[in-house]
Amino acid sequence: QLQLVESGGGSVQDGGSLRLSCAASGSTFSSWAMGWFRQAPGKERECVATINWGGDMIFYDDSVKGRFTISRDNAKKMVYLQMNNLKPEDTAIYVCAAGAMPVLVDHMYKYWGQGTQVTVSA
Repeated sequence: QLQLVESGGGSVQDGGSLRLSCAASGSTFSSWAMGWFRQAPGKERECVATINWGGDMIFYDDSVKGRFTISRDNAKKMVYLQMNNLKPEDTAIYVCAAGAMPVLVDHMYKYWGQGTQVTVSA
């Protein structure tokens, strides 16, 4: 069992930065791939970044490449999403999830957090 709690969301202007954090509780955090997903109103949920258990396999959605960076600290049971050069289209609820493999599809993820709101104004 794994519980995930996100933090770090907020409101920023176009071009701003935010760092999201996801705290995990459970004994097997280091065994899981972790992903950051987002869902905007009226849109489907999409995976923006994923990282494997060791941190050496990382994938990004094309929409965030070069702007977002995912990282993890297994000792602290944390995963992060550094978001730079934010755009209004990045506005969404961001959710972290744990899955068996670092893939950009949601059906491979088993545990989900509640999410944190990110709002980017023009």
